[in-house]
Amino acid sequence: MNQGQRSRYLKAGGIIAFVLLIIYYLAPQGYSPSVSVPKFPGGNVASDPSVGTQKCTKSYSSSKPLIQYALMIDAGSTGSRIHVYRFNNCGATPELEKEWFEMTAKKEGGSGLSSYKSDAEGAAKSLDPLMEVAMKNVPDKLKGCTPIAVKATAGLRKLGPELSNAILKAVRNRLETVYPFPVLSEERGGVEVMDGKDEGVYAWITTNYLLGKIGGPDKTPTAAVFDLGGGSTQIVFEPTFPLAKDGGMPEVLSEGDHKYSLSFGGRDFTLYQHSYLGYGLMAARENLHKVVIQNLYDSHPSSRDWLEEPVLNPCIVPGMSRVIDVPMGSDHPLGPSVSVNMTGPTSGSAAQCRALAEKTLLKEKECLIAPCAFNGVHQPSLSKTFAREDIYLFSYFYDRTAPLGMPESFQLSELKDLTARVCQGPQSRNKAWDVFESIDGAMEELLQRPEGCLDLNFMLALLHTGYEMPIDREVKIAKKIKGNELGWCLGAS
Repeated sequence: MNQGQRSRYLKAGGIIAFVLLIIYYLAPQGYSPSVSVPKFPGGNVASDPSVGTQKCTKSYSSSKPLIQYALMIDAGSTGSRIHVYRFNNCGATPELEKEWFEMTAKKEGGSGLSSYKSDAEGAAKSLDPLMEVAMKNVPDKLKGCTPIAVKATAGLRKLGPELSNAILKAVRNRLETVYPFPVLSEERGGVEVMDGKDEGVYAWITTNYLLGKIGGPDKTPTAAVFDLGGGSTQIVFEPTFPLAKDGGMPEVLSEGDHKYSLSFGGRDFTLYQHSYLGYGLMAARENLHKVVIQNLYDSHPSSRDWLEEPVLNPCIVPGMSRVIDVPMGSDHPLGPSVSVNMTGPTSGSAAQCRALAEKTLLKEKECLIAPCAFNGVHQPSLSKTFAREDIYLFSYFYDRTAPLGMPESFQLSELKDLTARVCQGPQSRNKAWDVFESIDGAMEELLQRPEGCLDLNFMLALLHTGYEMPIDREVKIAKKIKGNELGWCLGAS
């Protein structure tokens, strides 16, 4: 094995770093990991149901506790979420038995750690409602040996090292001084800003583990994952390259940061992954609004009177408007930001909105390793290397489409039709929104979201134009599989 391969396999080992703490509990006497965590207490299952399970009456091995818990907090850009995992050791490997999930209450401007900026203590205290879920559901005698980790994503990445480090320090201090759960050390990544590539790969593991596609020696085709967060978006899939013709060298995945070698469940995987910082849904809104303002500025460079008038934006639903602070950059002639009244057109303009969304993808940027998706980023062709396998979309992909009646499986052409309908607005002559009247909660969802046309157009542009997914490609949306939340948390745990 050459040095490059060795480095990649060591990197892939980081995916199960959190599991190493669990191994501590499972290890035979004499194993000495660097993290010191109290051992699981003993207990008679018959007399103490809190450490028992309906799956079996005793652990697979006398060296293993029958029940163990793990806590993971996803500190996202728009909110924080806790996952409380309960495992049993009825078999040779731990089995996920139950999950409790809770997220911070939504508020204007977001409720993620990054929304607190210089108020590090406020950010730390914002996790208290989540910790109450852990306090309630982890048995008292197991709290002292139930590990917790906090992984922040794109929001803190964009905040900068000074503010983000202060927040992480405050979070660690509060968890260690207020709550009984052991916090993983800094070396183990207990409270940290997670690398974008790990976020995507962890989500891939979660999805394929819950689908039963990994975890054993069978060569089952794996599913791709497309995660759309607030500040970033991730793509991970296992490409299959065609066999070489005429005895030539077979095509393989090009070397680079996008290549992720992973050993899991007795199988080796070579994954393509990329995390696009600045292309999450909230970041996409900012990018698109900035394009609208920049176009107006280019047309009126010597005047700012237009800033006082409603700004026509084809991505705002007709008949709706919203006052929006648009970040322009510290060196922009208009200043770091401008506050404008973004107003929808008189009639639906889905095509014009999609054109703006596609403009933010920077498809024309130089491609150093062909083929590229967008923004100059290399990506193997989905139509050539991942033509028939399952594609799962989650996070905002699910949140913005499922409430409007989209089924669990649909073609991108159906997403295009939904987008066009939403962009027509409630007062359209052809009564485009009538169909939503029969869908529970759909009208409420639409009427509270002037950017509904923008959100769907960006998703369509990202999938079809950005990732170059065929318009007739079938995709699946999901929030849970087998009762467990999708995302990166289970894969990291």
